[in-house]
Amino acid sequence: MPSEEIDTNRLADLLAKRARSGRVIAAIAGAPGSGKSTLAEALVETLNAGQPDCAAVLPMDGFHYDDLYLVPAGLRPRKGAPETFDVGGFAHVLKRLRSRDEAFVAVPVFDRSIEIARSGARLIPAEVPIIVAEGNYLLLDRSPWSDLRPLFDVTVMVDVPEEILRKRLTARWQGYGLSEAEIAWKLDGNDLPNGRLIQAESALADYRILSE
Repeated sequence: MPSEEIDTNRLADLLAKRARSGRVIAAIAGAPGSGKSTLAEALVETLNAGQPDCAAVLPMDGFHYDDLYLVPAGLRPRKGAPETFDVGGFAHVLKRLRSRDEAFVAVPVFDRSIEIARSGARLIPAEVPIIVAEGNYLLLDRSPWSDLRPLFDVTVMVDVPEEILRKRLTARWQGYGLSEAEIAWKLDGNDLPNGRLIQAESALADYRILSE
């Protein structure tokens, strides 16, 4: 059965209802440039407008391996690919959030302007009932990413045509001052191949959001 199409408001209502019975962890996945981070922030903003402090974002990008490892490992040009993330660390944080037996869980947040994950940059209190995890590979159906699936209560895939992704990603990297050659490598050497992998090898999500 294909994923059911849904919009942000309906998704917010669904999560709010599910959270009446306990903490809910939702996963929003999508290709680079799909708008999943913007969607997650908008979803949490909508939820918190209805009930203050009821939702928080958990960004997968905070679990990037640092360049101190990626450079000597020869992985720096592929930063953002599945093998450049601490999947085990992300899973451990999800389990801590699921157990809800700590006053809060400190999570890292990636600072794209300096290409570094800031440790403990966001605190998620135990009282927050809705966690919106967002990231490229949350539904990737290969080990070790597939081990994350049981940790999510609701899954969403953001679906965007590749030509739109290319336009968005070009604008993103132009905003960071990259040259045309650098942007071409970023897109065709890393971002778009990663996006195709996500489209081809992600497990079927519960819901799908179309973005143009």
